[in-house]
Formats: sequence, structure tokens, C-alpha cells
Amino acid sequence: MTQVETTVHYDNGYEDEYMMQEDEWDRDMLLDPAWEQQQRKTFTAWCNSHLRKAGTQIENIEEDFRNGLKLMLLLEVISGERLPKPDRGKMRFHKIANVNKALDFITSKGVKLVSIGAEEIVDGNVKMTLGMIWTIILRFAIQDISVEETSAKEGLLLWCQRKTAPYRNVNVQNFHVSWKDGLAFCALIHRHRPDLLDYSKLNKDDPLGNLNLAFDIAEKHLDIPKMLDAEDIINTPKPDERAIMTYVSCFYHAFAGAEQAETAANRICKVLGVNQENEKLMEEYERLASELLEWIRRTTPWLENRTPEKTMAEMQRKLEDFRDYRRQHKPPKVQEKCQLEINFNTLQTKLRISNRPAFMPSEGKMVSDIASAWQGLEQAEKGYEEWLLTEIRRLERLDHLAEKFRQKATNHENWASGKEAFLSQKDYETATLIEIRALLRKHEAFESDLAAHQDRVEQIAAIAQELNELDYHDVAAVNQRCQSICDMWDKLGTLTQKRRESLERTEKLLETIDQLFLEFSKRSAPFNNWMEGAMEDLQDMFIVHTIEEVQVGMQKSLDSRLSCFNISGLPFSSADAERQAILGIQNEVQKISQSYGIKEIGRCSLEIGGALEDQMTQLKQCEHVIVAYKPNIDKLEGDHQLIQESLVFDNKHTNYTMEHIRVGWELLLTTIARTINEIETQILTRDAKGISQQQMNEFRSSFTHFDRKKNGAMDTDDFRACLISMGYDLVWFCVGEAEFARIMMLVDPNNTGIVSFQSFIDFMTRETADTDTAEQVVASFRILAADKPYILVDELRRELPPEQAEYCIMRMPLYTGHGAPPGALDYTAFSTALYGESDL
Repeated sequence: MTQVETTVHYDNGYEDEYMMQEDEWDRDMLLDPAWEQQQRKTFTAWCNSHLRKAGTQIENIEEDFRNGLKLMLLLEVISGERLPKPDRGKMRFHKIANVNKALDFITSKGVKLVSIGAEEIVDGNVKMTLGMIWTIILRFAIQDISVEETSAKEGLLLWCQRKTAPYRNVNVQNFHVSWKDGLAFCALIHRHRPDLLDYSKLNKDDPLGNLNLAFDIAEKHLDIPKMLDAEDIINTPKPDERAIMTYVSCFYHAFAGAEQAETAANRICKVLGVNQENEKLMEEYERLASELLEWIRRTTPWLENRTPEKTMAEMQRKLEDFRDYRRQHKPPKVQEKCQLEINFNTLQTKLRISNRPAFMPSEGKMVSDIASAWQGLEQAEKGYEEWLLTEIRRLERLDHLAEKFRQKATNHENWASGKEAFLSQKDYETATLIEIRALLRKHEAFESDLAAHQDRVEQIAAIAQELNELDYHDVAAVNQRCQSICDMWDKLGTLTQKRRESLERTEKLLETIDQLFLEFSKRSAPFNNWMEGAMEDLQDMFIVHTIEEVQVGMQKSLDSRLSCFNISGLPFSSADAERQAILGIQNEVQKISQSYGIKEIGRCSLEIGGALEDQMTQLKQCEHVIVAYKPNIDKLEGDHQLIQESLVFDNKHTNYTMEHIRVGWELLLTTIARTINEIETQILTRDAKGISQQQMNEFRSSFTHFDRKKNGAMDTDDFRACLISMGYDLVWFCVGEAEFARIMMLVDPNNTGIVSFQSFIDFMTRETADTDTAEQVVASFRILAADKPYILVDELRRELPPEQAEYCIMRMPLYTGHGAPPGALDYTAFSTALYGESDL
């Protein structure tokens, strides 16, 4: 007994599990009388729908195919091909030969038959005959059905689901119980021929009426023979799947013309979906760009404001506000700026992939505009911090000068206290000559002391003048006190001069008197000796008192000066310890910067091997390590704040400033995010363009090899050499100059003289992949419009999903040609505008 395998196997290497026959037929299923009856009736009607084209038919499916003649005729009709000449004899071997010719023809169409032999067909085996006819139906009626990347049984089921989705009480999930109430059949008919039945009048509780209505309409108007009885379907708990599939496939082929329209609608929906997604990305970019530029616009004037505050406390508050800006307000904006650039690159990649024109943001919102505004912000920020520190140093000096002024003024005022009363007294009027001379000597000592204080008063005035020049906030009080000191100084000078004159006048008067008493004095020697001794004692006491006062003053001055030696408020050893504390963290920052530096990340992105997803994983691990280091940066900011609060601004232990660390950290985060985005863009390009991983690896390998400077870019000569190495015939490229210049315009539109990796990938994917075109979209709209040069609103709403239909209606211009009804829309202008080929 000859047997031919029946696994459905196609010449193109594609296997569909729904086209595969089981190695062994499900005997229990096929022996079910109800199912066998349904298959007999359906398969017989299906065969007759084709055999009638040749002027014949069958009555009994297992008997009429036994000699193989009608079986060969059936295959010729459904395939449109000629089979080998049949044997006309009536002997058994003639029949087997004819059946084998039919089975060989089926096998030649890529189908491997298992468990179906010619002898069993000749012997009238019902099971094998039905299995053979089912195989033919699968191959010639169902295999070529394709809907949205699904085919055969899945494609047919998806087609039914798409067509019946808008209808109430219809939920097609299979090819048996979903069809028992007849509404699914009626929905298919109404979807394509709404003139044949009124679906709104159908009742789910009348399956018999629904089925008979659908079968009668299909037979009378759609040329689909009645393949099943409604009673057979209703009375079977689970109708035969193969019978239902065969019947439904006839509806599919009957509506083949409508399928063309559906294919066109699917293409349009796909194109519109891409366009809508791109428009959302454009709107999102515009929104984020506007918000970021507005924040920069508000923040920059604040950073450019150099109005100084009067006190150290107020400047410290400004410094704290600036720290809050650096720690809390700016970092999210850095992320937004980075995300904005990533979104822009992703959008441009998607536009290139879908063959759309590049996105041009609104005026002033280009990535370069944002980068320029950001650069201005950072310049203002850097200048603001420098100004803050300068102002704090200035106020620190002012506070020091003010304190010095107060100390000197206090000392002077203490010294001057009582001096006016002393100079104003008239004790010389009752003094003797010796007392006058003692007073003169005392006055001379005072004058020497007064002269010594001249420098101190001048220092006080000089400090007051410097405070005025440095715009000290309490300069009015300083000036008032300085003026008071100067006025007192002038008054003391005047009183000193007057007292000297009085003393000298009195002395002359007493000397005259003394001459008169000279004789008397000579005679009064003992008394005079006593007086002189007393005067000497008084002089000694005066001298001792004066030295103590000077020593006390000098001690106070010395103490006040010593108290000014350490003005920072932080012990020298503590400040130095803080400087040392920062050094360790800065060294760690340098280590991670060297390990994950910008150049390292760039080189890593080009040298990592394996699939793009693996590269993405490695880069995300790298990003995780970097982000996990953030607490150390925060600690460094805290230490930096501490030493600034201590008014220590220099660190001899390191050359790196906090600004270096901040800029490096932000650049590191931005670079790793951009690199990850490049890999995501490559994955997006690969998936959208159908570029294989092997091709993508080949592109990457070629780029890496010819990136001779290892900076992530090729110059013009390297790019030419790269193309040659990948098999491009530059002779075919007209040897380059004209044609190669055209290619360079694609990969280097800004004429920088270098080709980036992303530009290289975009060029290679354009060279190796197909995309939708405006002409294809126009052709699809023409199908929906029944070859009219315009399309109506009702047609759009009938053929497209609501969202896509309204999208077209809102954007499609009115048709201006002749012979169009009012409201007709111009789909050609709309389609070309989608691809940037018109000004719409």
C-alpha cells in the first residue's frame, strides 16, 4: 500500500502549524456521526463549487473520487494548472495511478501527506477521503490567507474578528461555537454588503432564522453554495471546526475585492499610526523645550543679579539659596535637558525610519538654541558663584575693619575720657611757682601723650574712610563716631594750647613774685627744703601713676590685637582637617571619572560586542554604578559648604574645585544617558527596518575599524575606505566626487567633515531596508475611494478606525478638481504632505 506523508511543508521553508496534519488522524473525532455528516456535506458542496466550473459535480464524496478522475479535475480547476494525463482504464491499478498523480501534485505544492494512501482513496475509505479533501482545502483555500502578519487559520480567524468587531452580540473566538447563533455569518455579510440584510433586526435568540438567512443570501447573492444545514449546527454541541472553516473561507474569498480595500486601510492605518506617534513626540518635545527655556529665562536674571547685600548674614542667605539651586532645582533640569536631547534624537530616528522629513522645532527651540541658552545659564551661574565668594570676602574684610574701628575708637574714647575736664580746670590760679612748674611738667607729659595719640586718631579716620569706600552697611554710625572723635580731638588740642598758655603766664607772674621773695626764701631755707622735698614726692607719685596707665593701655591694645589673630572662627587645625577630608572624596571622584569617563563610555559603546540588548545591559550596569556614587557627591557638597561657612576658600591639598566636580558629574550622567539612547536608537532602527543583528554587528565592526582616531567619528577619507571595505563599488558611485558628495550630504548635512556612528547607521539602514512611500499611501487611498481622485468623509469613516478617520478628516484638504461633490477631500495632497513632499 503506497502512502504519502501529509505534514504541510512549504518550499519557502515556512511551516504553519495550522496547515500541519497530525501524524495520526483523531479517530474518535472523525467517527463522530454528526461531525462526519457536517464534513461530508461541507466538503461535497465545496468540491462542487469548483467542479461546476468544469461542468460536473459529485454526489457521494467517497465514491466519486475513487477512480481519481474527478479528483484530478478538481485540482486542475482550483490550481489553474494541468496535471499529467489520467489513465482511462477501469482496473484497480488505473485508479490507483490516477489518485497517485493527484497526490503527487499536492505534494509538489509543498505539502507532505502522512497516512493518506492512494489505495485507501480507491477503496472508498471515508476517513482518508475526508482527510485528503481537508488537506486540499487547507492548501488552496486557507493557506494564502494573510492578515496583519498572521496566516492560514490564525489569519482567517483574525479576519473574522476584525470584520465582526463593531457588531453587537458577536464575539468570534473559534471556528465552532462562535458561529452557532448565525450572527457571525450575518455580520460578515452586512460588513461587506449592508444592502443584503438589516443587521439591527436580527435576534440572538433566533439562531435558526439567522443561519438560514445568512446561508440563503450567500447562495443567492454571493455565489457561495449552501454547505451546511442550520439544524446540523444548532443541534450539535460543538460544530465541526473544519466544516465551519471551509464555509467561512468561501466568504473570505467571495469578499476578496473588499480584502484589497482592507489591506489598503491597514497600510493607511499603519502610516497614520506612525505619523500620530511622531506628532505626539513633536508636541512633547515642544512642551519640554518651552518649559526648559522658560525656566532658563527666569533663572538667568537671578544669577546675573549682582546687587550686593549689606550684611554677611544676608550674603550667607544668598549663598544658601544658590546651594539649594545647585542641589535641588538644577539637577532635575539637567535630566530634562538630557531627556530632551534623547527624545529629539529618537524622534529624528523614527522619522528617518518611516521615510518622513526631519523634524524642525519652532523658532528658538532647536537643540542648539537650548544648548546655547544652557551655556548662558552656566556662565551666569559660574559668575554668580564667583561674585558671591568675592562679596563674602569683601564683607568679611568689612566686618574685620569695623571691629578694628570699634576697638581703636573705644580705646581712644577711654583715653580721652576726663581729659576735657582736666584741661578745663584752673588749678594754676592758686598754685605756687613750684606747683606751676610741676603742672607745666605734667602738662608737657600730657602733650607728649597727646602727640602719641595723633597716629591713633589718624588710623581711626583712615579706617573710617576705607569703610566708606567699601560701602559698609553701618557707615553712618561709623562716620558719626569718627566725627565725634575728631571733634573731641580738635577740642582737646585747643584746650591743651590754652592751658599751656595759662600755665606759662602764671609761671612768669610767680617768677616775678619769687624774685621778690628771694631774700625771704634765702632766709627761709628749711621751709624751702621741705617744700622742695614735698614737690619731689608729688612728682614721683605722678610719674608712677602715668606709667601704670600707659602699661594698662598698652596691655589692652596688645590684647585687642592678639584677639584679632584668628578671625575665621574655626581653629586652624579644624579648617585644615576639613581640607584634608575633602581630598579623599575628590580622589575617589577622579577615580570613577577615569573609570567611567566620557571618552571611556564613548569607546565602550563602540567596542562592546554581542547583541544590542547585551550592550544595553552592560551600559545600564555602568549607569547603575555611576548613579550609586551620588551619595559621595552629596557628602562632598556638604563638606564644601562647611568650609565655605568657615570662610575658608582655598584648599592646598587638591587642584580640583567643587565646580570641576559638579561639571564633571553632570557631564558623566549626560554622556552615559546619551550612549544608552544611541543603543536604543540602534535597536529601534534594527527592529523597524528589519536589519538583522548580524548586519548591525557588521556595521559596528566596520565603523570601529575605520574610526582610526577612536573618537566615535570617521573623517571623509575613512568613510570612503569604509564603504569600499563593505563592498561598495565607488565606480558605481561615479567614483565619488558628485555621487560621493551626495552621500556625504546625507551623512554630514552640516558639512563638518566627520561622520558620526549614528549617521553611519542611518545611512546603512536606508541602503538595506524598504519603507513605505507617498505613492503607496496614495494608491491605498485610491482603493478606498474606488479609483476616484478624491475621497468622501463617509468613506473614510466606513473604512478606517474612528481615530484614524477623524485624524484624516481634520487634516485632509478639500479636493479642488472638477466633478467632485461638496466636502470631497484631496487624499493625494494629504499623502504627499505626510512624507514632506508638499507644503501642506
